[in-house]
Amino acid sequence: MKIIFRNFHIIDAFTDIIGTVFVDGGRVSAILPKSEAEHSAILPVFGPENEAGYGSENGAIVLDGGGHLVLTSGFIDMHAHFRDPGDAALSGESSVFDFCKKETLESASLAAARGGYTSVVCMANTNPAIDSVDTAAALKRRSDALGLINLYPAISLSKGMNGKVLSPYLSSGAKGPPAYKPPLISEDGKDVADSDLFAAALREAAARDAVVSCHCDLGGEEAAVERAIMLGAGTDARLHIAHVSTKGSVELIREHKKNLSLTAEATPHHIALTKRDADKAGANTFGKVAPPLRGETDRLALIEALRDGVIDVIATDHAPHAPADKQNGAPGFSGLETAFAVCNTVLVKENHFLPQKLFSLLSAAPARILGLSGRGFIAKGNHADIVILDTESEIIVDSAAFASRGKNTLFTRRKLSGSVILTLRGGKITYHAAVVG
Repeated sequence: MKIIFRNFHIIDAFTDIIGTVFVDGGRVSAILPKSEAEHSAILPVFGPENEAGYGSENGAIVLDGGGHLVLTSGFIDMHAHFRDPGDAALSGESSVFDFCKKETLESASLAAARGGYTSVVCMANTNPAIDSVDTAAALKRRSDALGLINLYPAISLSKGMNGKVLSPYLSSGAKGPPAYKPPLISEDGKDVADSDLFAAALREAAARDAVVSCHCDLGGEEAAVERAIMLGAGTDARLHIAHVSTKGSVELIREHKKNLSLTAEATPHHIALTKRDADKAGANTFGKVAPPLRGETDRLALIEALRDGVIDVIATDHAPHAPADKQNGAPGFSGLETAFAVCNTVLVKENHFLPQKLFSLLSAAPARILGLSGRGFIAKGNHADIVILDTESEIIVDSAAFASRGKNTLFTRRKLSGSVILTLRGGKITYHAAVVG
C-alpha cells in the first residue's frame, strides 16, 4: 500500500517539522519538509506513475493533516498482560484464573492498535506460563497472522514461573538460532525469591543479550529494587526495573544508573493517580494495583525522573480483569487505550514536557532498550509503524467502548487531552477513528 501523509506535524525523538511522509511497501520511503513537499519534483518517489501528481488514481492514498495533526512513530509497550495462552482447563484452576475471560490475543491486539501501539512485549504469567521458545514462538505466529501489532512475548526466568529451576529457555543448551529470540525476559507478577537462582537467570539472560525486567515487590519495592541491582552488579545482565512507583526507588536507580546497564519504566496510572484515587474506588478491589498507587510526593518524583532520564520509558502494565475478578481483589488496570491521553495530559499539558520528550518515552527509548531495529522514530527506510494524533482534542474516557475485554480503569469519565486518530503497522491501517484529509 502506498500512502502519502501530506501537511502533518511530524514529531518524534529527533524530528519536529511540518511536512510530508511517504509510505511504500511497509516502509517510510521519504520525508520532506513542507517547503519541499509543495514542489511537484518530489512526486516521483513512488515511481513514474506519480509524476502527474497526488491522487488515488496514481496508486497512492493521500491523507492531509491540515498542518496540525501529529504524525509520530507507533508506540512501543515494554510491559503488557495479554492473558494468552489462558486455558484454565489445562490445570484445573478456578474461574478467577480463566484468563480468556479477561483478555485474548485478539482483543488485546485491537486495544493496542486503538491506543496507537504498534509493538508490544506481553508478559509470561499466562496459563500455562510462557517459559519456552516453542510456547513464545507459537503465540508470535498467531499474532503475525493477525497482523495488528508486532508482538514480542516475554519468556519467564523460571520453569512454570515456580521459582525453583531455570525456565527451559534459559536452561537450554541448544545450538544454532532459536525459533524465537525474546528481547526481554521476566518473572512479572512475582520476584524470584531464591537469590542463587535469580543470579543464575541473570547470567543466562546476559549470555543471550536479553533484558531482564524485574517486578520488585519481594520485601517491599525499594528493598526489592536494591536486591535486583546488587545481584545484577555481579553479572553483565541488562536490568530493567518495572513499574517504579516510589521516590525511594527513583533515588536508588539514580544512584546506580551510571555504573550499571540499568533502565526503568513508569506507568501512566502511577504518574497520574495517587492513593486517594485508589481509596475512592476501593483500595482492595477496583483501585487495587501492584505496586499500589502512592502519595503525591512519589507521583511528582516519577514525573521528574521521567523528565531527567532516570526513568527511561513509559509502559502501560496493561492488566485486564473481569469485574468479578476486581471485586475479588485482582490487581491491575486496563491501560493500552488510555495511555497516550493520560501521558499527554499529565506530562505535556500539566508539566510542560516537550512532545518530543513524550514520544521518546513512548517509542524511541523502548525501541533502543529492546533492540528493535528500524522502529521508534520516523526515518527513511524504517518500518512504517505510524500513529496519527490529535494532541489538542478533549476526550471523556468511556471504558465501555474499550476494545479490551478488561474495562477496569480509574480513568472512566475523566476528561483528558489527546486522541489517537489512525494507527498503521507495517504500512497497513490497523485502527482509524475518523477520516483524515
